[in-house]
Amino acid sequence: MSIKNEVKRNYGPALKLAIISMILCGLVFPLAVTGFAQVLLRDQANGSVAHLSGNNGRAVGSYLIAQNFSQPFFFHSRNVTLSASGVDPDITVEDALFQTQRISLVTNITQSELYSLVSQNVERTLRVFGDPYVNVVRMNLALIQAYQSIYQKLDPALFSQ
Repeated sequence: MSIKNEVKRNYGPALKLAIISMILCGLVFPLAVTGFAQVLLRDQANGSVAHLSGNNGRAVGSYLIAQNFSQPFFFHSRNVTLSASGVDPDITVEDALFQTQRISLVTNITQSELYSLVSQNVERTLRVFGDPYVNVVRMNLALIQAYQSIYQKLDPALFSQ
């Protein structure tokens, strides 16, 4: 028996299995999962992109990942040391209410109006149950939407294309 036949007989099935596994696990399975995700969970599969309304729907971030809001007229995400990954987009309701004083001083929006806006944007992990929280991206988009004239003066770049 030749060495070529010996190698083919011993390693041929393993090579075929490896190729079939790569096709199934590396191509077919990811395409199937992506297809199901696009059908069943379209928003999450596409990254839950946040759009600034009134600006041709320009994407400004993601509701799932914290954005770096550093201007004093926006709500800020929690400190990186408080979040394990540093990309948590949510803050406690108390933290959001605490930040209203700073935002009020810069924008001249009353604290009671900001309190009301915060209460309108409270979410819970399990709808009715679970700890209440505020998504910072949603909160800042609600601020811009509710007070467009103020935010247009503070940051005209938000409204430019």
